[in-house]
Amino acid sequence: MSDTAASLRRKTAGAEDLQSVVRTMKALAASSITQYEQSVSALAHYSRTVSLGLGACLREHGPATSLEADGYAGAEHATGALVFGSDQGLVGRFNDVVADHAIAALASLPGETSVWAVGERVQARLTDAGLRLAGGFPVPNSVQAIAPLVGQVQLAMETYLKQSTSAAIYVFHNHPRSDGTYEPVSQRLLPLDTSWQQRLAEVPWPSSTRPEILGGGTDALRALVREHLFISLFQACAESLASENASRLAAMERADRNIDELLRDLESTSHRLRQASIDAELFEVVAAYESLTK
Repeated sequence: MSDTAASLRRKTAGAEDLQSVVRTMKALAASSITQYEQSVSALAHYSRTVSLGLGACLREHGPATSLEADGYAGAEHATGALVFGSDQGLVGRFNDVVADHAIAALASLPGETSVWAVGERVQARLTDAGLRLAGGFPVPNSVQAIAPLVGQVQLAMETYLKQSTSAAIYVFHNHPRSDGTYEPVSQRLLPLDTSWQQRLAEVPWPSSTRPEILGGGTDALRALVREHLFISLFQACAESLASENASRLAAMERADRNIDELLRDLESTSHRLRQASIDAELFEVVAAYESLTK
């Protein structure tokens, strides 16, 4: 069916309305990226403070004995994994990328695997792969909502570790890159890496006054490890949200370009249709003139 001038006007108006929505979503995604990146930067000072405290505990009590007493070391007979994805669409392959990375990594780990998923879409992807889901969490919609989510995740992990004290805990998420793209990354949260503990213990205290550990070394170490896990989970969530919005921004930019091309095509078609109408009227005038002169 050939286009008419009225149908072209309707298509053009619809494309312009859709483009305004796309550009609004682009602006929201861009502002969200900045918001989550700033939250990660703001966490750096607190992370350094916790690292200094951990280093002081490890220097005084040693890494191996303290961590074994807390049930964070030993043979790994089970694996718990937290995978960050998205609840909403229009994010390209964001969920597929992190899910594929997690599935491949978990397949090479020993023992039974239990997975917590943050986001309905990545949860569906992990379920389709045959992984056993231990629970699911909604994706935070702001920086203020990240801390409550991390608290829920820590409670779920503590319950899991009470049942499997020798389990290893991993986290998988997308990490934003400087060029506006993202890449899947993973981190083992527990048991704490031995070389990482040694590096912390070797970091000198920033002042000449030696720190004093109150409340017993084991209690202080347990509290600092819990704060370290909070920081790691908060950072992973914020980076995943920044990557999600970067993926959505890229998808909206592609949609914006496609709409621009569609509008140019509609404009060109409209011009051709108008020119054809003018040509037809001119032919009628010429034909009428020739008929009258004869």
